[in-house]
Amino acid sequence: MLDLNDLSLGLMPGVTAEAGASLAQAAGVCLESQGHAQGVNLRVRGDRRGNHEMHWPPVTPQAQRSWANEDNATEDGAAGVAVLLAREEIGYLVVERANRGAGFDYWLGSQVEEVASYEAKMEVSGIRNGEPNVPGRVRAKIGQMTRPSPPVAPNLPAYAVVTEFSRPVAEIREMMP
Repeated sequence: MLDLNDLSLGLMPGVTAEAGASLAQAAGVCLESQGHAQGVNLRVRGDRRGNHEMHWPPVTPQAQRSWANEDNATEDGAAGVAVLLAREEIGYLVVERANRGAGFDYWLGSQVEEVASYEAKMEVSGIRNGEPNVPGRVRAKIGQMTRPSPPVAPNLPAYAVVTEFSRPVAEIREMMP
């Protein structure tokens, strides 16, 4: 099961409870905008394969108005799904948000005390409705991550995670250094 409500617990070193709740709410708005109800199956494909029953916070009219910008909702909703897939499918936690221009969105690692452990990187993307576009988006994200990385991450594994909300499906692709 992929319970987006878990994001509001603050269990990821690099995602506060408040930020996680926001990502979960965006994902819920995206899923419900595509006619899905609690318990819908998310199919995972690519370098990881599986199925996850999905649950999310209630989507109220206020939440819908808060996420009326579909691009922002889709981007943040896909990030919420990817953060949980990093834990469930890839085996890492999000330890920090990457800086703009790094070529990826999140640093992944293990549970750590106060110092982040950078063990991999993850680039995230979302598509509200357009399942045939997923493979092309994955290729673009992999290409984006082939650019030079910050000096602290020259030879780390990288993951592209693209979530499409109408089916719903998530594709995970791994790039080894």
